[in-house]
Amino acid sequence: MVIKKISLRADDPDITLTAYVNDIKNAVPTKARDTMFIIPGGGYFNVCADREGEMIALAYLAKGYNAFVLNYSVKDKARFPRSLCDASLGVSYVREHAEEYGVNPDRIFAVGFSAGGHLAGSLGLMWDLPEIYETTGIAFGSNRPNGIILGYPVVSGKRWVSHPASFQRLHGKTDVSDEELELYSLENHVNPETASPLFVFHTSTDGTVPVSNALLLTLEYAKNKLPFELHVFPKGPHGFALANEATWCGHNTQVIPEAASWVDLSHRWIQSL
Repeated sequence: MVIKKISLRADDPDITLTAYVNDIKNAVPTKARDTMFIIPGGGYFNVCADREGEMIALAYLAKGYNAFVLNYSVKDKARFPRSLCDASLGVSYVREHAEEYGVNPDRIFAVGFSAGGHLAGSLGLMWDLPEIYETTGIAFGSNRPNGIILGYPVVSGKRWVSHPASFQRLHGKTDVSDEELELYSLENHVNPETASPLFVFHTSTDGTVPVSNALLLTLEYAKNKLPFELHVFPKGPHGFALANEATWCGHNTQVIPEAASWVDLSHRWIQSL
């Protein structure tokens, strides 16, 4: 395995990809692998790469994938579409350097958690926004993931289901109107012509990001007859990552055997596409 940090923005050294890549010998890949583009959560305030970055990458590496973990714009830099442009630069980079890293460019899957789930979902549903290409200069469609895997994701700005701080940072202010909240609500961007295939997992007892977020998004997929797979586990708090002792940080509530199956379930889903 090779671990390598890659800078994505000349104007911001904090925006990086960390590659976790199988089977490179003298920079010549032996196999073009399916690849996970991992986006940790953190409420658009920080990037929880310790639990929702490297540990996720290692779990997928064990199943034969390559992985890249994104460090993206947060806090006062998170105003839309800055973070989405970061993610677009990242996917475009992986695709452009597919041969170098042993990546199958037609099999790149974005996996995001919590607010990182919102960003992964934005990548899968809003990859074609003109402002992305005006800002980044990447080739049209080079940022489009071949599928999106969202873990306990922030989806909707609707006040009865939302994670307010995430949407406040996307708007760069605290007094966000109902109309503004709808702008970046993922369920409003499900277009049958452009939406990426979807896999979602959540718990029914999540007290930070209600499971209604996952339900609103998959309902729109169902309305549009788009493929998706949804798993709602009966218990577990927000932010459980792998739901085992690798990411529990000493908190027993984060060890959830039922929810820990999501990695295997997502692997089967990817292989079915």
